[in-house]
Amino acid sequence: MENTAPEENLFHQALDITGETCPMTFVRTRLALDRMTEGQVLLVKLRGEEPRQNVPRTATEQGHAVLGQREMPDGSLQVRIRKGGG
Repeated sequence: MENTAPEENLFHQALDITGETCPMTFVRTRLALDRMTEGQVLLVKLRGEEPRQNVPRTATEQGHAVLGQREMPDGSLQVRIRKGGG
């Protein structure tokens, strides 16, 4: 039996940017975060080496917290980001 913490499945909004390329991947992520309130969690689904590096790094640089990343069977990556107060 797999033990999954409820927090790992909690998110307030989901964003699928698997069809986007940089820099639009973070532009769309930032716009989504801008519409959220502090403490809410955004689940971002992305694909590609550049977005895998840039989206989490840039989110952290802007004061948000990357809560976790999960590789998906389809080759995409899910990133959970908690909106910071910055």
